[in-house]
Amino acid sequence: MSTLSNKRIIVGVSGGIAAYKSAEVVRRLQDAGAEVRVVMTPGAEEFIRPLTLQALSGHPVHADLLDPEAEAGMGHIELARWADLVLIAPATADFIATMVHGRANSLLNAIYLATPAIVAVAPAMNQGMWSHPATTANMEQLSQRQVKVFGPDSGIQACGDIGPGRMQQPDILVEQVGACFASMQLSGKKLVITAGPTREAIDPVRYISNHSSGKMGYALAEAAIEAGAEVTLISGPVNLEPPQRCTVIPVISAADMHRATMSACADANILIASAAVADYRPVTVATQKMKKHADAMTLELEKNVDIVSAAASEYENLFVVGFAAETQDVESYARGKLECKGLDAIVANDVSRSDVGFNSDNNEAWWISADTSKTFSIRSKTQLARDIVAAIAEQLG
Repeated sequence: MSTLSNKRIIVGVSGGIAAYKSAEVVRRLQDAGAEVRVVMTPGAEEFIRPLTLQALSGHPVHADLLDPEAEAGMGHIELARWADLVLIAPATADFIATMVHGRANSLLNAIYLATPAIVAVAPAMNQGMWSHPATTANMEQLSQRQVKVFGPDSGIQACGDIGPGRMQQPDILVEQVGACFASMQLSGKKLVITAGPTREAIDPVRYISNHSSGKMGYALAEAAIEAGAEVTLISGPVNLEPPQRCTVIPVISAADMHRATMSACADANILIASAAVADYRPVTVATQKMKKHADAMTLELEKNVDIVSAAASEYENLFVVGFAAETQDVESYARGKLECKGLDAIVANDVSRSDVGFNSDNNEAWWISADTSKTFSIRSKTQLARDIVAAIAEQLG
């Protein structure tokens, strides 16, 4: 498995001579499995042409703060939500200073301010500029804001000086980017995740189901693997490539998922129940395809077992996280489910919206526990999964 498989990386290029190395950074990130978009400052375009980076990334290079072709002209918000990590390489002394002061005078600056993703900088400047107290103070500020700092390297510089300030080599940067996704927050934990929809058979060709794509559950599996957990993914029918380095148990019906979940949780530490399980199933299932004889038809349904409640009740030492997919009064309904199902935490989201939830690559959610409530603004499901895993690790202490 590639180290950055399915990761979305923005490579930000600021205006320094090391911009020529950005082309190799883009190529190496793609070789590692990442999907890459490039954002350039006006100064960067003086050192390397956008066409070069467009050809390497396979996507248009972004440079304009207000993009008339983007939704509502807000391209920086769309890109900020899209990314799992923003790597600014090279990051010049000037650009680092604008980050510290929160300026939004370029597309890349605006993305930095708006993104919920991991942000990393690869400094590149003259050795005297790197050692100046102003730069030292700026780097300390960025570190305090959880910005990752990759480098710089030391050696002969373009100006002829020798010392620290050279941008890290592309292969080293790719290794450092990969390390950002290996938090090990759940190292040693056994984690069970349910994902996708269930299908409740009516006859051999028809069934009752829902619009769940499974994307959130699969993203949670990836995030938990990155965090060092031993993951079992119990998946309803989806059109997704299962993550490697985890045990995948395919199921069809709610009854199948119930049996698999109860068995997997017997020696697990954590259950994340993100599957959209059918609440009801037909009382009887026809053995042959039902023919269309009448103008109306009545199906008698019976309630399925509430899987997450059953697991929470059966296993006292299991940390259980439920999901509440609602269309109204989202937080209120979620709190009710948290209490009545005996959960340790619940993730709630509004599935009535077309821009988040079912089948979307983005989501917006609330994390709610007995004594904690936080909002995760709209972001990629990959990033949200990482935030949920971090919230679980924090609550477990």
